[in-house]
Amino acid sequence: MQVEVYKKDGSVSGERVELPASIFEVEPNDHAIYQAVRVYLANQRQGTHKTKTYGEVSGSGKKLWKQKHTGRARIGAVRSPLWKGGGAIFGPVPRDYSMSIPQKMKQLARKSALSYRAKEGNLKVVEDFTFDSPKTKDMISVLKSLGIKEKKVLLLLPSSVPMIVKSGRNIPSLHIIEAGKASTYELMDNQMILMQKSAIESLVKSLAK
Repeated sequence: MQVEVYKKDGSVSGERVELPASIFEVEPNDHAIYQAVRVYLANQRQGTHKTKTYGEVSGSGKKLWKQKHTGRARIGAVRSPLWKGGGAIFGPVPRDYSMSIPQKMKQLARKSALSYRAKEGNLKVVEDFTFDSPKTKDMISVLKSLGIKEKKVLLLLPSSVPMIVKSGRNIPSLHIIEAGKASTYELMDNQMILMQKSAIESLVKSLAK
């Protein structure tokens, strides 16, 4: 499929680029997308949750008072789970949440996400640009000119460009990443995909592996 290339001032450059049908026009596979997003979110978890059990909380193990004839409820030690400050029963323990999926499924999911955005018309290509100095207002101006200021935008770059990254990091609705590193989650979580022209090649290479 062919798409227009825009300038950063929002005008059409007059150039059109070809987006490979094998990446941007595949039949979307919802299950592959679901699995890729599920694995991505699972891998974000640290798994460091922990509570102390009866054997780990501080306190004596001595029985506080005799079992019978006190008129009070029977009790063992102050570490009992029934008491404030006692150990937790079956509480969370550290664990590894990491998961993985086959490489082919991961690539299919990314292609499906890109095809969804292309089909919706939520994918734009812009000429390569940068700024002389990092200024948030310059990045906001670009987004406004392209008519996507009010959308959640994923900007794909061919490689890390410090001036662009610094200019956009204070904009909550903008996420900037190298094209070859964009995950299915990031492609689906943002409403609009904005690609610099030279990022197309990086994206195609990453999906050809």
